[in-house]
Amino acid sequence: MNAQTNAQADTGGRTNTGGNSTMGAVGRDLTWDEWYAERDRIWSGRPNDVLVRETEGLRPGRALDLGCGEGADAVWLAGQGWRVTAADISCVALDRAAEHAVEAGVVDRIDWQRHDLGVSFPEGAFDLVSAQFLHSYGDLPREEILRRAADAVAPGGTLLIEGHSGPAPWDDDQGHGQGQDGDDRHGQNGDHGHGHGHSNGHASGHDELHLPSPDEVVAALRLPEGEWEVLLSEEHRRTQTGPDGTPAIRTDNTVKLRRRAL
Repeated sequence: MNAQTNAQADTGGRTNTGGNSTMGAVGRDLTWDEWYAERDRIWSGRPNDVLVRETEGLRPGRALDLGCGEGADAVWLAGQGWRVTAADISCVALDRAAEHAVEAGVVDRIDWQRHDLGVSFPEGAFDLVSAQFLHSYGDLPREEILRRAADAVAPGGTLLIEGHSGPAPWDDDQGHGQGQDGDDRHGQNGDHGHGHGHSNGHASGHDELHLPSPDEVVAALRLPEGEWEVLLSEEHRRTQTGPDGTPAIRTDNTVKLRRRAL
């Protein structure tokens, strides 16, 4: 990890060497750092479309990017005037993200932090908390992580959660991805997904994965009554490139909430 990355996470005794999930594109014996190291770049380098669309009109303040990967979302937010805390579990991904920030001229606006989000979580209150495709096979405590994400939103701030509503059309009959190049986490469409919390630090690809509906996401947050406003809770379809290079339609969902000001 280079000097521009802040390795301050509590590993909780876990082997904290992993990174973003490919939901089946890598095997049990491959750590996230090893997976990132296989190629010079995994994601497209472009920010997620939903993040760009749903932050339009928001006044830049402090932002938290959970599962930042190679940093496309964090760098884009910093370029829009946000001061960003960006967390991921992979040192390799974080180093690449820091390099991206240098190239974009926003290195002084981003604090890169290494976290296994099932064990540790960035400190502070944020005007925007973003969790884009925070899915992973294995023991990822996703609902718990998203509740912590909600707790980190400052009064008047926004929580933005993007996820899949079902498996990719090219998945096999067990619902597991068959390749890296066509997976949406490879960034064919500018988006990338993030999975954290594996206690063994490996990218497991054969456990059951529940992809909740937007209503299930909101319910699992257990938000205090009267403190939040649901701005958006819906499914939407988009075109995604499959492993063989063929475009296909996939259904995702977006949850956007605003914490009421005091």
